[in-house]
Amino acid sequence: MIRSYLKTVRASLLGIALTLPVAAHATTYKWITFKPQGAGDAQAISTQWFVDEFKKRTGGKDDIQVFWGGSVAKTGEIPDSLAAGVGDFGDIITPYFPDKFPLNNAVGFFIPQPNSTLKIAELMEEWHKKYPQFDAELARYNLKAIGYRPLEDYGLLCTKPVKSVSDLKGLRIRSYGFAYPALIEALGATPVSINTAEAYEALERSIIDCTPIGPALARGWKYDEVAKYYIEMPLGASFGHLIAMNLDSYNGLDDATKAVVDKLGEDYAVEYSKLLDEDTAKVLEMWKGELGVTVMPFPRDELAKVVEDPRVQAVRKQWIDRATAEGVPAEEIVDELKF
Repeated sequence: MIRSYLKTVRASLLGIALTLPVAAHATTYKWITFKPQGAGDAQAISTQWFVDEFKKRTGGKDDIQVFWGGSVAKTGEIPDSLAAGVGDFGDIITPYFPDKFPLNNAVGFFIPQPNSTLKIAELMEEWHKKYPQFDAELARYNLKAIGYRPLEDYGLLCTKPVKSVSDLKGLRIRSYGFAYPALIEALGATPVSINTAEAYEALERSIIDCTPIGPALARGWKYDEVAKYYIEMPLGASFGHLIAMNLDSYNGLDDATKAVVDKLGEDYAVEYSKLLDEDTAKVLEMWKGELGVTVMPFPRDELAKVVEDPRVQAVRKQWIDRATAEGVPAEEIVDELKF
């Protein structure tokens, strides 16, 4: 009788247990980045914003641990590390990998171009939705773009005043990527290939006279300590960084979490652009004050004439030909990037 009673109790308890809600398994995803945590700029702050929003929007079920400052993968290692599953999220400096991501580097072939930081992010979102080749290019490396981080509107930071194209003749200007070497030559200047970390010393020692950059980045790298003229040459926003996921990690998300990530990617561009605008405004005020940087206008019509130079047009055609070979209707994209 006692055994029968115990069996009944066990059966009842089992039945109750089966009807209780089972707590969902919490997951901690990994974000690998080259950015230092304490950088305090729009890139670092917006990364933390994404992480905080992800936890909030998943109801605290999931979170992301950030491995800052290249502690897991250096800048040049992030695409391969992310593809291999070392991280689930990561930020990729797209122009550093032109052979891997030519389609996703479209903007880099069209400098100058007329669009702002936020507009370039919106265009990248649109192109990924409209043209599957953009996603397919990343999928070859087991990557998925979930957000976009264009850089700010660029001008020229110089060690001497520049008022027109004629003032650029013979100057040495830092160059990189696709469009800048041809554009600098078309302006009558000499392109000099120097990486970001070496540009401060190059400006200080007069190895170069100018570098393309925006105010926030110029302050971040402290170039404005050694170059005191910012030329508002309307080069447009540069691209920039992909916020990417390991494709297997993305495909492994449940539908609800995937929806959170997709929406966060869209919201990220707005938040990042707002932070970047705030940074730029602060820097411009500092330039007026203790930093003593003179901001100078540059005639847009003179730059527009330079865009017609055969060297500049040849670079643009490189991208058009490659995109066309991939089946992308390139002219539709080019229309958005015409200066």
